Amino acid sequence: MEDDLALSELLLRQSPACQWMVSADGVFQRVFGNTSPVFGKLAADLAGRAISRVVSRSASDAWMARFARVFAGETLTLRERHGVDIWNITVFPVRVNAVIGYAGGWAREATAWITAEEELRRTVLSALKAQASERSAVSKFLHNSIGQNLTALGLQLDLVRMDLEAVSPETCTRITEIQQLLGGMMEEVREYSYELNPSAVERAGLRAALDRLTERLRARFAGTLRVNMDPGLKLDPQMSRAMFEIAQEAVKNSVQHSSCSAIEIAVKSTRSGIALEIRDNGRGFDPADPMGGSRGLGLLSMEHYAAQAGLELGIASNPKTGTIVRAASAVRAPA
Repeated sequence: MEDDLALSELLLRQSPACQWMVSADGVFQRVFGNTSPVFGKLAADLAGRAISRVVSRSASDAWMARFARVFAGETLTLRERHGVDIWNITVFPVRVNAVIGYAGGWAREATAWITAEEELRRTVLSALKAQASERSAVSKFLHNSIGQNLTALGLQLDLVRMDLEAVSPETCTRITEIQQLLGGMMEEVREYSYELNPSAVERAGLRAALDRLTERLRARFAGTLRVNMDPGLKLDPQMSRAMFEIAQEAVKNSVQHSSCSAIEIAVKSTRSGIALEIRDNGRGFDPADPMGGSRGLGLLSMEHYAAQAGLELGIASNPKTGTIVRAASAVRAPA
């Protein structure tokens, strides 16, 4: 039996993965392997210490929230980037006499395994670029062809109505009704063309585009929507377009997934440049969870637009306080 325990200890200490056990109060009970990439401390520096004593406040809060979920019976699968390396992490219940006594953890570097995923991401981003080009082409077709033809048809109906006013008033009334229907169609075409064409943000300005975004969302969101933007800000057109697209994706995620009652979009000047923030008070998530709310096509889209405009994209989320999506420039706005 003692030989078996010694072999188990030897296996755990020399494993390329690192493992740990934490009590309900967040104190490391047993630690094996090189934990410095994950916690910033060696195994010997973690054993017997509370996690709040060895990592930053924000990291400690995140880990304690994860441990609480584990002690409630969940098994968590996470992915975190530490420096240039990516780590797959599993946190799971450890039962003693059928009762969860500890939160166990296992982490293994997975950088090499992410290559295929990165290739897929690049493929998706290429598709997004192609989609943006197609959207722009459809928008121009709607505006230049359909929209102008509808306008010309309305003018022709005006001429017909004037010719018939003295001869057939009833026909003129029908023509007016047709023109009203035509006006509604023209408005829908303009609205759809506006949504499809990113350059519409450049023409109308970021504030006007964000106001129109919130107006559209109010039809299906019963909560509070607020836009705050310094009217004196001068933004580069490409940055305005990227911030609008990021805001649109972030707000859509908040409405669909967070069960929030309030969303705020803010564009403000900071010491380092200009920052866009989208805040909600809904059900947050763990950004390290590959299956969490930060994943999927929405995040890829936001990353794509941020990279195009040279913006730094960050997501902070907490189950208690909601989610903040932040896209910030590194250059101050022109005076």
